[in-house]
Amino acid sequence: MSTGMLAFLSLLPILAVAIFLVGLRWSASKAMPISYLVAIALALFVWQVPAGKVAAASINGLVVAGTLLFIIFGAILLLNTLTESGGIKTIRRGFTDISPDRRIQVIIIAWLFGSFIEGSAGFGTPAAVAVPLLVGLGFPAMAAVVAGMVIQSTPVSFGAVGTPMLVGIQNGLSADAGITGNFLALTTLIGGQVAILHMIAGTLIPLFVVALMTRFFGKNKSFTEGIKIWKFALFAAFAMTVPYVIVANVLGPEFPSMIGGLVGLAVVVMSAKKGFLMPPKEEVWDFEEKSKWDPEWIGGLEIKDITHKSGNMSMIRAWTPYILVGLFLVLTRLTFLPVQGWMQSWTVQFENIFNSGITSSFQPLYLPGTIFIIVSLITYFLHGMSFSSYKRAWRQSGKTMIAASTALVFTVPMVQVFLNSGGGAAGYSQMPIELANGAVAMAGDFWPFFATFIGGLGAFIAGSNTVSNMMFALFQYDVGSQMGVNATWIVALQAVGGAAGNMICVHNVVAASAVVGLVGKEGAIIRKTLFPFFYYALLTGAIGYSIVWYAEKGIFNLGTFVAAFIAMAAVYVIATNNKRANSLAVTPPKNVRIAK
Repeated sequence: MSTGMLAFLSLLPILAVAIFLVGLRWSASKAMPISYLVAIALALFVWQVPAGKVAAASINGLVVAGTLLFIIFGAILLLNTLTESGGIKTIRRGFTDISPDRRIQVIIIAWLFGSFIEGSAGFGTPAAVAVPLLVGLGFPAMAAVVAGMVIQSTPVSFGAVGTPMLVGIQNGLSADAGITGNFLALTTLIGGQVAILHMIAGTLIPLFVVALMTRFFGKNKSFTEGIKIWKFALFAAFAMTVPYVIVANVLGPEFPSMIGGLVGLAVVVMSAKKGFLMPPKEEVWDFEEKSKWDPEWIGGLEIKDITHKSGNMSMIRAWTPYILVGLFLVLTRLTFLPVQGWMQSWTVQFENIFNSGITSSFQPLYLPGTIFIIVSLITYFLHGMSFSSYKRAWRQSGKTMIAASTALVFTVPMVQVFLNSGGGAAGYSQMPIELANGAVAMAGDFWPFFATFIGGLGAFIAGSNTVSNMMFALFQYDVGSQMGVNATWIVALQAVGGAAGNMICVHNVVAASAVVGLVGKEGAIIRKTLFPFFYYALLTGAIGYSIVWYAEKGIFNLGTFVAAFIAMAAVYVIATNNKRANSLAVTPPKNVRIAK
């Protein structure tokens, strides 16, 4: 069968997602079973994978789905615990003291706090922490999920203490005995390149977050109201990405996102308290009252306005659970501490399922869900909660988790069948590789533009930058070598695209939506995050093209022109929207008399 036909067939499960979930706006619980059946049919009848291996991949998917549901439950439980204790009300007051402006709040929580949590734990944990916190502060559930997805880009390559690089890239490249040298040093070099690409593209991510929020969830449906705080948004971007790039190129891939997020959080919060680049009080932006919200925005997670029984909980006491989450995640992810070994000592494993060679395993104590539950129990005593209120938190969390289960039990098995489709009697490579082979045949010298999209496609399918890197790193390196360019930059583009793909990854969106009870609206969310993903992948692809072909084609090449066009378009949009915002601020509405 031709390369093009194999690539087209490999694309069918993804097309099913695009058509039914994104295009026709079906819920994931209805669309993903169709995608799963398509993947099974291709694996059995085209790739001729043994039925036992397909069944084993499906069971492995169910195990992974179970771990995701456990994480979802823990995240919801922590939020419900804080709600019942009165902690959320105190945290809400603290953010109002910094700024009542929702644009400022979403940058601090989603971009900065989210980057720190991503650096600490990865694997979708920021959405499980930041998204419900935003809802607790009064954000529409859909606005919170969109914000949580868009920031799942810049920090992701160095998430979970560098796992996508140290496990994804390093293991992916080490599979080829022909690549010689120190793989850790090579991975560290690529990590520095990845950080530079992320810094450039990530500069506009906070601005994307606020602009999308004001456009889709604001009273006036206006990009202008978000873009108006462009100075603060860019300041917040650089406050995170400057230390991020320095750490990546000096210390290595473990701590860029963690330290970048933490430094940025400290710098931006202190600056905001002093009024630096903050909007004037008369221009504070907020959502309309909840009764006027579109019902599509509202999730099933009910945030009650409960005051602590003492009447006034201190800010430190209210924030302690989140501080403990960050601390425990860091302590359990640092390899030079014994804590990680203790947490990983208990492994539940199902070896060689149906003699397929597929082994499914998980480590219950090491999952972020365990940390969320432990912190919830600590909060019960720390905040002096009654047993009845804590019981309500558990009961409500269980109901929300169950609502998410239908979508995930089809989404993740589909992914596992897709990834484990190699080794069949037909002799074809696994579907993602055949899909990438088709792209290479079509791209030629323009491959750097495609490299980021292939990385993003891997994350879209697998739900993980780490898995995308393991799957495609060696493939990308070989393509770069065959082109005669610096192959490390092609691998760097893979890692960046794989991080950006988290914005549109189906099971990440399903998981984040489930945390706030927004099951069934996954397609609407992905439609809103598609444009930031295309911006990210296209800009970094253009920069990569310019870098790898600079010596042969000079500075004025296609990549430079595309990158310059995107930069000029961004400047134009910011300038025109800022001018429009200023004119609206000084021009009174028609038919309104101004008192003299």
